[in-house]
Amino acid sequence: MKYTTLPNTPLKVSKICLGTMTFGRQNTEKEAHEQLDFALEKGINFIDTAEMYAVPFTMETQGLTEQYIGNWLTASGNRDKVVLASKITGPGRGIFKDIRPNLDFSAASLEDALHKSLKRLQTDHLDLYQLHWPERSVNIFGVREYNHKPNQEWEDNISEILERLENFVKEGKVRHIGLSNETPFGVMRYMEEHRKGKLKMVSVQNAYSLLQRRDEIALAEVLQMENIGYLPYSPLAFGVLSGKYLNNNKPENARVTLFPNYSRYSSASSLKATAKYNTIAQKYGLSLTQMALAFVNTRPFVTSNIIGATSLIQLSENIESINILLSEEILSEIEKVHQEMPNPAP
Repeated sequence: MKYTTLPNTPLKVSKICLGTMTFGRQNTEKEAHEQLDFALEKGINFIDTAEMYAVPFTMETQGLTEQYIGNWLTASGNRDKVVLASKITGPGRGIFKDIRPNLDFSAASLEDALHKSLKRLQTDHLDLYQLHWPERSVNIFGVREYNHKPNQEWEDNISEILERLENFVKEGKVRHIGLSNETPFGVMRYMEEHRKGKLKMVSVQNAYSLLQRRDEIALAEVLQMENIGYLPYSPLAFGVLSGKYLNNNKPENARVTLFPNYSRYSSASSLKATAKYNTIAQKYGLSLTQMALAFVNTRPFVTSNIIGATSLIQLSENIESINILLSEEILSEIEKVHQEMPNPAP
């Protein structure tokens, strides 16, 4: 395994982070614990979760992922061996409305979310606590263009949110704070408050893959200039970049097969681009999975790549991508496809 330091922190994190959103839907607790044991054995010390997991969300499974991780931490005694990250659910997107009366980042909501996460995880602190998506409307989760209208009613409360999060840090319940599904505007608003003396957001967790590279357009510059970590999720685009859905295949028990509404990365243009990337991988004797992950692993702005799996075989292949270095020839061919079909999956 390779390691790096999460910017603005003393935390040494593995370049591969274990994503856990399948725990509680596609993976049983026993399978979740097997994945955690295997990941730790392979050198992964960074685990990411969220209060709304498992995914797809239901109230019956909400919180199960954290619960499974907490049971593993207690049974194994491994809390001090891992960097543990979780997230508070953002507002909007009505399907999460039953988590609490108000889905926002008010003091009451943050208190409720954090303390329930700590209880489920059976720990007294989180190493990284993230806002899962902004309170304002942003073009994420399959939305390509920004829409001005929804934000006409948003009142800027960034300073107040930071003050609430700072209280958790002072209390020792959170070590560092971060963002998720955030835009360059949002990151810079938080940096503006940091320059006034507020706590710094140390990381941004956004979707990033061969099919979704829009953060290279503007956010990557912000990350470099402001020294902020980047934690890409969905580097295999819901498994599309494994190639298993090519030629209209629908593998049994695969995510998009089980949950067809998860079609964010399954448009005709995305599948066409995936086929082209698959041709490159085959040409150079690589699996598409490992080429796609190696591409993300080696981007200069990436701190740790959040991978996920539903089996130990998948997990092993994903982790081994850390040892693959793509040649200039491969990168050049990847770039040709990207120039021809840039960001087909918003």
